[in-house]
Amino acid sequence: MMTGRGRPSFAAGGLARHIPVLLCEALTALKPEDGDTIIDGTFGAGGYSRAILEAADCRLIAIDRDPDALANAQELTETFPGRFTPVLGRYGEMEHLAGELGADAVDGVVLDLGVSSMQLDQPERGFSFAKDGPLDMRMGAEGPTAADIVNSLKEAQIADIIYIFGEERRSRAIAKAIVRRRAEAPITRTGTLADIVTGVLGRSRNDTKHPATRTFQALRLYVNAELDELAEGLGAAERLLRPGGRLVVVTFHSLEDRIVKRFFASRSAPPQKGSRHLPDSGGKDFSPSFQLLNRRPVEPNQESVRSNPRARSARLRAARRTEAPAHDSGFAGLGVPELRRKGDA
Repeated sequence: MMTGRGRPSFAAGGLARHIPVLLCEALTALKPEDGDTIIDGTFGAGGYSRAILEAADCRLIAIDRDPDALANAQELTETFPGRFTPVLGRYGEMEHLAGELGADAVDGVVLDLGVSSMQLDQPERGFSFAKDGPLDMRMGAEGPTAADIVNSLKEAQIADIIYIFGEERRSRAIAKAIVRRRAEAPITRTGTLADIVTGVLGRSRNDTKHPATRTFQALRLYVNAELDELAEGLGAAERLLRPGGRLVVVTFHSLEDRIVKRFFASRSAPPQKGSRHLPDSGGKDFSPSFQLLNRRPVEPNQESVRSNPRARSARLRAARRTEAPAHDSGFAGLGVPELRRKGDA
């Protein structure tokens, strides 16, 4: 098994084990120790969970919103009895989920963001433009699908989603083509949507990315409210972590990394006067709730990128919790797009 965040290795018996991108670097930053309680907020194929449990005699709570992902957790439950607890849910709700398990404070939180190859490689999940399938893209089983979005929203709304969440410059032309095609018949397949986008953008010989990459990314982020979830998860981790606890986040595109960077900046140093990216202290004394462990993001080496091209955009940021109380600034200054939270959909 393999995810877009890693590559497979093979254990005894020929079973594939997931090795995430930047695994060694993440373990170094997380620094699990015996007796710790740690949350893996994005269980996926279980690569981080396994590595953490093997590194220390700790307790690990693994969260994932995808029922298919947690269906693969049984082997870890049997291998690490009493130490591993899989939970179905969103990592933005980790305070509530951990509290139900008696963990009111934890020593570490790791988030390995993005869609997995396990999801991409299943056409029926509707994430991939490379394999035709139903246009779904939901990580869980609830809420509207990507097909619902492209077939029901107004042209301007679709353009905004593609521009804001996909950073696609030709978003208006793509939205116009989508609306024109859906007037003939509903768009229900990933292959159809990929063809529409390719028809607008064409194929560039010099660009290694498929022309539909940004559009599919945008719809996935929007359908799953992933950037809202990230902001909520970062705040929840801040409140849950004990002094000395560590937060490690691996991102895979600029929108995610920007939010994580601004979150740590706003919690690790006094806001700069006049900065529009950081919350206003309102004249009050500022007590940093985090100490940065790396001022520049850690990136994968060339060997990792060669073995898994999807790793090329990975960035790791980490920080250690101080004794200061958690801040209460919500999404302010984090660069979370406003479109979904304004209820435009």
